[in-house]
Amino acid sequence: MCWRGRNVGFATVDVDDAELLQRWRSDPVAVHQIGYWPRALSALRERLERQRDDNDRDDFLVLLPDGTPVGHISLFDQDLADGTAEVSLLMDERYRGGGHGSAALDALVDLAFGELPLHRLQAVTHTGNAPALAVLAGAGFVQEGVRRSACLHRGRRYDVAVLSLLRPEWEALARPRAWEL
Repeated sequence: MCWRGRNVGFATVDVDDAELLQRWRSDPVAVHQIGYWPRALSALRERLERQRDDNDRDDFLVLLPDGTPVGHISLFDQDLADGTAEVSLLMDERYRGGGHGSAALDALVDLAFGELPLHRLQAVTHTGNAPALAVLAGAGFVQEGVRRSACLHRGRRYDVAVLSLLRPEWEALARPRAWEL
């Protein structure tokens, strides 16, 4: 594990994790609510290979203390000059609703603001994705707006919520930081 949070840890995603990520990304809930489109396993492997040296992106497996992988979390489109990045989170369907996603997001936010010179984090999800919106709000993210009809899925248009968390808002959160746990 390269980073730890409350009851979770992170390990850097490797090309060998492609099959696991493919299974999670092919879940119908993930396809709909998160907007992932299942692609060929070979395409996912190629993407992971290309992103291996990408300094604008950090991808992690979310692990339980015993090392069981339960999700994927990433910090991408990092712009260190502007101090911005976007976050994404995908949990194994068997571990959704157990608090692991919230713990992982808190740990990623602590990494972004505690170890990197970031000032603003952004997250995007369907306006109807109540579980994701609750996890984001619990981590301190504030909804900034809605991109109307921004996502097409199964022939239907969906609105997308844009949420953000600023460094001063994170600093004001009354919770232990990942390095204090």
